[in-house]
Amino acid sequence: MDTITTTDALAEACAVLAQAPFVTVDTEFIRETTFWPELCLVQMASDDLAVLVDPLAPGLDLAPFFALMADENVVKVFHAARQDIEIIYKLGGIIPQPLFDTQVAAMVCGFGESVAYDQLVAKTTNGQIDKTSRFTDWRRRPLSAEQLSYALADVTYLRDVYRLLRSRIESEGRERWLDEEMAVLASPEVYDVHPDDAWKRLKMRARKPIELAVLKEIAAWREREARSRDVPRGRILKDDALYEIAQQQPRDEAAMGRLRALPKGFERSATGAALLAAVAKAHALPKSELPPIPRQPNYPEGTAAAVEFLKVLLKIVVDEEGVAAKLIASTDDLEKLAVEGDNARVPALEGWRRRIFGERALDLLDGRAALCFRDRKVAVVGLP
Repeated sequence: MDTITTTDALAEACAVLAQAPFVTVDTEFIRETTFWPELCLVQMASDDLAVLVDPLAPGLDLAPFFALMADENVVKVFHAARQDIEIIYKLGGIIPQPLFDTQVAAMVCGFGESVAYDQLVAKTTNGQIDKTSRFTDWRRRPLSAEQLSYALADVTYLRDVYRLLRSRIESEGRERWLDEEMAVLASPEVYDVHPDDAWKRLKMRARKPIELAVLKEIAAWREREARSRDVPRGRILKDDALYEIAQQQPRDEAAMGRLRALPKGFERSATGAALLAAVAKAHALPKSELPPIPRQPNYPEGTAAAVEFLKVLLKIVVDEEGVAAKLIASTDDLEKLAVEGDNARVPALEGWRRRIFGERALDLLDGRAALCFRDRKVAVVGLP
């Protein structure tokens, strides 16, 4: 099985693929030892051509590939597209358009939430993906015929999966349902998180404003360091160390040296000095500028019961409509609905979600509908 290793061959293949109405795309990458994913293989297929591209080949320029990804006349089909798009955006500065994610489309079509590719292939085409090469080190060369065959199957089966899902979505008039989700995937903000927002991915719950201020500063510092060195965040500093620094807030080398999460002598390093500077920067903030601590909402009595009713209603709608619950409403959305009713600013009260779920939820909350058990299942009935 030949792999494209030259720019001329890539340009020729992309010219052929550009004539197709859609192209299925997948990538293989490694990111265990780097901050940014290292692209190791690109797979593409149309009805007439299926190719493997070696981005590690000396002298190969991916410009023809990026041009194809930007061609608005060709639909780019991925499964679980987020990481693939992150790589393309980082290396080429573009987000593939137009975009079709079969994992999201599967949720719209009732195949469950975050269905795996091999499971979706089996359910839609009866095909079987050989997962023997799943944990390949894609940087190693040469890749075996079995590894290349496994990689190519990720885009050849995807052609039939795409056709089936697209046909079902069109026949049921759910194109707009999918378009909303694709708009999220196509947003650059999804792939270019600002270092100042790095603290949001951490699990620590700060108890005081100064703790949160320190956590924000040191998380942003670690994010910038990891990006500039191109190493995983944990290679710079583990999350547990960030939590301890935020709680203890060391102001000098002696205090930092007493922290258990840091290795011995760390306080005398350049990294230790940078962290002390970040802590000092947080402490220099005026009290009025310290970030507020997010508080758990104090919901009125009866909210928990109302949410349980809404969960049952959501399950009914999911079964009736054949769409994943995740696309309609989260638990937080249900809580807001239970408290604020029609004033809640949640997706469930907009567009197609309001039509299939939101209006019925409001009827239930306002006493215009009820849940009952009949014919061995829970149903919604209207009330006078």
